[in-house]
Amino acid sequence: MKQRTDRLIAAMPSGFEAALISTDVNRFYFLNFDSGDAGTVLILPDETYFIIDSRYIEIAQATVKDVTVVLEENALEQVRDILSAHQVKHLYMENKATLAYADSVIKALPGVEVDTSKVLSDTVDQIRAIKAPEEFDAIRRAQAITDACFEHILGFIKPGVREIDAALEMEMFMKSHGAGKLAFDTIFISGAKTSLPHGVPGEKRIEEGDFVTMDFGANVDGYCSDMTRTVAVGHVSDEQRKVYDTVLKAQLACCEFAKAGYKGCEVDKVARDIIYAAGYEGCFGHGLGHAVGIEIHENPRFSTKCTDVVREGMVMTIEPGIYLPGKFGVRIEDTIFIREDGIEIPGKTTKELIIL
Repeated sequence: MKQRTDRLIAAMPSGFEAALISTDVNRFYFLNFDSGDAGTVLILPDETYFIIDSRYIEIAQATVKDVTVVLEENALEQVRDILSAHQVKHLYMENKATLAYADSVIKALPGVEVDTSKVLSDTVDQIRAIKAPEEFDAIRRAQAITDACFEHILGFIKPGVREIDAALEMEMFMKSHGAGKLAFDTIFISGAKTSLPHGVPGEKRIEEGDFVTMDFGANVDGYCSDMTRTVAVGHVSDEQRKVYDTVLKAQLACCEFAKAGYKGCEVDKVARDIIYAAGYEGCFGHGLGHAVGIEIHENPRFSTKCTDVVREGMVMTIEPGIYLPGKFGVRIEDTIFIREDGIEIPGKTTKELIIL
């Protein structure tokens, strides 16, 4: 992953000497290697070191490319020795590290100025936001599994089925069809529970006339997909139909509008204006979407408060919803790839209302 460390070095302030990476997601980004919460990455202009314990050393040595892999004995002492050998006097570290860890780094490195500001974390976030071809490929494959899972679960949804059983069926399908893990805990909720944006599947059984909302995604090679669909069981009321059609109109309008160059708040406003004009002001409480990648929720956001400009190469979600407490809710979500003149939707699942 030398191209990623090169991008970081180029984006850091002039005079860059070294950066310490200790958070799991950023370790993965720079190494393409998942060591859980273990390991320390030390990036210098001419060399990158990965200090890792005996549980992972063999596989790291065999798979991590363009990096000097070092068996961990005392990680911070080893960092000190490497910095001393390279005559490093200034070290950046992530401000997302714990205060306790930052304190231990500072104490372990006398004579080195440790920069705990947001400079390193913000710079890493900025380069992670623009995806490389291999990242798009992983997300496409994750989305293909997600699409297939939706088609599979449609045959499972019927009155009497428990939410928790359906959620487990979806999770087993994704894992048995190529997902290394889930992108996040699957949401499968029905009836009045669909008014809860992040409802938890439970003992409730599906009933005739229910909406069923599924928010789910696969993780392939460390990258996430994210999709939400709402379907109906048996029949829908006029009110359910109106709400669904309004959410669909908002979602399609945002997909048509979104492209590189707009602020996150400008894209969000397209959906919010449609939903509010239909009489549902106050029923769409969350933002329109978020960036996706190694983490399911990354920055920037499509929200009323986000003034960041969306750039070509970002991966985002568009997920408007309407939630009527105690009655039902509807959300429709796609993962999208931002292009200069529009978007690409890697998912192939229909958004038209399905009545099972």
